[in-house]
Amino acid sequence: MTTTAHTHRAARLAVVGDRSPNVTAHTRIPLLLDALAAQDHLVLDAYWIPTEDAVEPDAVRGFDAVWVVPGSPYRSEAGALAAIRTAREDGVPFLGTCGGFQHTLLEYARNVCGLTDVAHAENDPGADDLLLTPLACSLVGHEGTVTIAEGSLAESVVGARTSVERYHCSYGPTAHLDTLRAHGLRFSGEDEEGQVRMAELPGHPFFLASLFQPELAGDGSRPHPIVRALARAAVRHAGVAA
Repeated sequence: MTTTAHTHRAARLAVVGDRSPNVTAHTRIPLLLDALAAQDHLVLDAYWIPTEDAVEPDAVRGFDAVWVVPGSPYRSEAGALAAIRTAREDGVPFLGTCGGFQHTLLEYARNVCGLTDVAHAENDPGADDLLLTPLACSLVGHEGTVTIAEGSLAESVVGARTSVERYHCSYGPTAHLDTLRAHGLRFSGEDEEGQVRMAELPGHPFFLASLFQPELAGDGSRPHPIVRALARAAVRHAGVAA
């Protein structure tokens, strides 16, 4: 009798961002990856990719998940957008947090909605058409309740309709939201004032972005459900692609 051994390669995670010891989210990510392996047996082979390198063709192709992390302004806006677009178009599990959320909306507006001139005020404050602008009240160090849409990916991941989350940002979306909705992007989380704080893409295997930073939950010893869900999606992708 002949037997065939099935081997599953390790799930490969592209962490896209300009790594810095001064960004708390960046220092938390190695702890979260260790906790995922120890607690959930979700082992990810993670590679940090600076945004300047992410602009290269195929920079994140071959990975099982892409995570565009906080730390904007990025050294290369184009690199962050290229990584997001590849994950979106290729069906690769994707998470964008804080600046990653902001650039997720920017990528979608430009490349799906045809709003080619929209800009991010942090990168181009003098632009005529700003999709992302300074928040009326900065969310640096802020903690607040997020209400999650029923039946959304976000709800299935978080396991609740509300969640208290931590922020460290000063920019958010203020224009063209109806156009993004009309082209298929779902806004699945809002703050206490009804402002968009989460987005996802129905029909994609896993595509989620949050203005808050799940990296900051707790002390880093227990991964946020969103981070755990990305890891699970990456492992599934690796199993299918093996």
